[in-house]
Parts: sequence; structure tokens; C-alpha cells
Amino acid sequence: MKNLRFKAKMFKALSDPVRFEILEYLRSGEKCVCEIVPHVGISQPVVSRHLAILKRCGLVKDRQKGNRRLYSVTNPGLFRVIDAVNDELLDALVRHVVEQIA
Repeated sequence: MKNLRFKAKMFKALSDPVRFEILEYLRSGEKCVCEIVPHVGISQPVVSRHLAILKRCGLVKDRQKGNRRLYSVTNPGLFRVIDAVNDELLDALVRHVVEQIA
């Protein structure tokens, strides 16, 4: 039961498009908030809030380097989960939804 709750918490964190975009940006390696802000195009306080949520879920970690805080993904295996939702799966889900409405 505990694992199910943790999984639900992880997927809830992944459900926000901004957090998803931040994770995708971190795929290439650690970044500071000063790099993430222009990439996602929202203010620094909002990016920091999203990073805090991702960190509380255990999806990202941070480290201090000088006066900068660098963020990275805690486990690259996370991208296997993200990548599993590929075009084939999305197309199948869309077809199913369309069939249900028709």
C-alpha cells in the first residue's frame, strides 16, 4: 500500500506540464535555476516551487556549487517511465477514448 501511495505521489508530480518540462530539461544533466527559468519561460519563484515539489517526491536532488544550487534527476531510470508513454501508447489511448464517445 505504501508503494502505491508513493507511485501516486510521483505521478501526481509528473502530471504538471511545467514540472514535466523541467524534468525533460534535466535529462541532459544538472542545471541551475538560472538556466531552467528561461527554458520554461516562467518566473524564478514559480520554478523554485516546482523544483521543491519534485524534490519532495524524490525525483530531483540539488547540490550547492558556489553561490548556485544545481538540480539533477535522482535516478535516470525515471526517463524509462516517461519514455514508456510513447506515440504508440498515446495513439491507442486516443482511439479508445474516441471509441467510447462514438
